[in-house]
Amino acid sequence: MSLQTLRFRVTGRVQGVGFRAYVRTRALEMGATGVVANCPDGSVQGTITLSEGLLPLFQEALRTGPPGARVDALEIEAADPFPGGVGEGFRIEKDCL
Repeated sequence: MSLQTLRFRVTGRVQGVGFRAYVRTRALEMGATGVVANCPDGSVQGTITLSEGLLPLFQEALRTGPPGARVDALEIEAADPFPGGVGEGFRIEKDCL
């Protein structure tokens, strides 16, 4: 199982609709670790480490979002693994990363 670390940025109606909690739930279902946060520009950004085979499923989850969300754009790029790892779980931060 090859792990991949990615940074993602989602724009649209993604704040005030439970988007971060939705991302956290989907990530934990996939056994991923990482972090997600709201940004001042209205986007949601995060970093996730997950099995490479689950990447298409996670991308689809980001494109769909929770009820009430509207995703206008999704940016995903490869990222360096967290130094020393992120520990277990997937956390929600209040401020942009």
